[in-house]
Amino acid sequence: MEKGKLTEKKTDRVVLVGIIRDREQDRVVAEYLEELRFLAETAGAQTINIFTQRLSQPHKRTFVGEGKLEEIRTYCEDNEIDAVIFDDELSPSQLRNIEKELAIRVLDRTILILEIFTQRATTAYAKTQVDLAHWQYMLPRLSGMWTHLERQRGGIGTRGGAGEREIETDRRIVRGRITRLKEELTKIDRQMAVQRSNRGEFVRVALVGYTNVGKSTLMNTLSKSEVFAENKLFATLDTTVRKVVLENLPFLLSDTVGFIRKLPHQLVESFKSTLDEVREADLLLHVVDISHPGFEAQIEVVKKTLQEIGAGEKPVFYIFNKIDAYQYVVKEEDDLLPMTDENRSLEDLKKGYLSKTEAAIFISAKNGTGISQMKEELYAMVRDIHKVRYPYNNFLY
Repeated sequence: MEKGKLTEKKTDRVVLVGIIRDREQDRVVAEYLEELRFLAETAGAQTINIFTQRLSQPHKRTFVGEGKLEEIRTYCEDNEIDAVIFDDELSPSQLRNIEKELAIRVLDRTILILEIFTQRATTAYAKTQVDLAHWQYMLPRLSGMWTHLERQRGGIGTRGGAGEREIETDRRIVRGRITRLKEELTKIDRQMAVQRSNRGEFVRVALVGYTNVGKSTLMNTLSKSEVFAENKLFATLDTTVRKVVLENLPFLLSDTVGFIRKLPHQLVESFKSTLDEVREADLLLHVVDISHPGFEAQIEVVKKTLQEIGAGEKPVFYIFNKIDAYQYVVKEEDDLLPMTDENRSLEDLKKGYLSKTEAAIFISAKNGTGISQMKEELYAMVRDIHKVRYPYNNFLY
């Protein structure tokens, strides 16, 4: 089978599995599983059904209880399901036990995201980063792994040849591969560091945000370039840097990989050089999809990730995107429902966030609403940074 292909079939039929922990709302877990469905769709799979179970914590041996696992097994047999995807990272023993019980492909959230990154990587650098993350994930799971890879023969999560053609690969070989990949990345990292240092006195601005919030579309709007953008997760893996000029003021704008809930730590580690664009930026443009029902939780995920990579204290300009898709009209017997966190008008949201910080704006990159004002405010921010750093250039303003 060719590298990068999901399976010989047109579309994998999959079921999703998640647990509802104590104090978790069903609605929140439903949002998590909807995101997992979107991930599966991005990887080329069709979700046929979703299974949930309320547990205080995942079952140590099989993640879900034995009764629920039997229910899943029966459903998969009766409905020609190709794979089962769990919305958490499974331990090596859980993965082996579940596969033994279900007798079909079993994936967890981490390997699914790695599969998407594999499909999306186009440059040698991105491919090397993804390969490193993949083998770091696989190393503790090698025991008994090769026989199950041979049995699977393709499908999402098998890397299209990275395992099934090398059944004899052992830990020593994998560790050697990891070492070589790290050495390759170190060389490229040094080259990229030199490139960043040669950018002169330009102010650096980085687009950050949850995956699929519209960063690349906004990049195209500001830089008048054609950065790849589509309505799928992780459309951008390689950092794109463009020179942007607002009025008479030039600065560098970078578009970076989107963050996501439970982003595998292997990916954060292997993409550290790509994320240097965020760490070294003078200003972060935090793009938010305000039409997403869980946008506030997504904001917190991005904040947490920025802290983890050492960029949590950077100045931030919040750009609330997709106001054209924001939904509010909810009626019951011709009366608006009581105002809640899930049911707020766009004007209420604007007042709330603008009262917390002056550095926020509400736009639609798709239809152009608010773009002119956003450019004016961004120009003022970049100008202020430039004035402080290079006071002798103030004649530009």
